[in-house]
Amino acid sequence: MTTGSHGAAAAIPFQTRALPDRYDVLAPDTSEIRVLASSTRGSMAHGTLPPGGVSLAVRHRTVEELWYVVSGRAEVWRKLGDVESVEEVGPGTSLSIPVGTHFQFRTVGDEPFCFVMCTMPPWPGADEAVRVPDHWPVGDS
Repeated sequence: MTTGSHGAAAAIPFQTRALPDRYDVLAPDTSEIRVLASSTRGSMAHGTLPPGGVSLAVRHRTVEELWYVVSGRAEVWRKLGDVESVEEVGPGTSLSIPVGTHFQFRTVGDEPFCFVMCTMPPWPGADEAVRVPDHWPVGDS
């Protein structure tokens, strides 16, 4: 809190958050999500998929995402209409997931795949993600 000119407490209009040690929630795609800062126009989170992990394929109803890979490697499948691609990504790579894009990812190698995602508008809740047919088979958990 900060003090205004008349001594009244005012809310601070920004956030600072450290990366939590434990994940906050499992995403609808099964990646581990650690919630970071958010604002009225977007939210940020850190995702982890363990070695050997294959996410569930989903699409988002109303949000778009930007990802930045922090560590590990993964193959990312994206499909929007007739456009489809699979790309291997690693540290220092960024990618976009436009609204409605079908996507799935799987780790490559023996290191967890860790990435930061920015979601615009802010993540609205679990009903945002809709299951779509998997590009890669998903093992039993």
